Amino acid sequence: MTEPGGRRHGTASRTTTRGRGVRDARDAARRAADALAELVRHRTEGVSAVRRSEDDGWIVNVDVLEVARIPDTTSLLATYEVALDPAGDLLQYRRISRYRRGAQDQ
Repeated sequence: MTEPGGRRHGTASRTTTRGRGVRDARDAARRAADALAELVRHRTEGVSAVRRSEDDGWIVNVDVLEVARIPDTTSLLATYEVALDPAGDLLQYRRISRYRRGAQDQ
């Protein structure tokens, strides 16, 4: 059960999100990360970019941990580009980069 006025983390009801468009960039980021984690079965590390697409949907870059290593700075992460339609449903995704956690940006 949830506490009064609260909602359990990570248990959004499909009936509350279906039929309602994405509210804002934060909502788009959350929906994209959740959908991607379900498909690729990797832990999401965060969202590095959110932007509107040409069709009023959303393009979200989600960073995931693909291979955990010790030390953690040698773990392999990847950035996926996730496309959502205006309702927040997943249209497509693709991996756009893969990198070591400790690597600097070029």
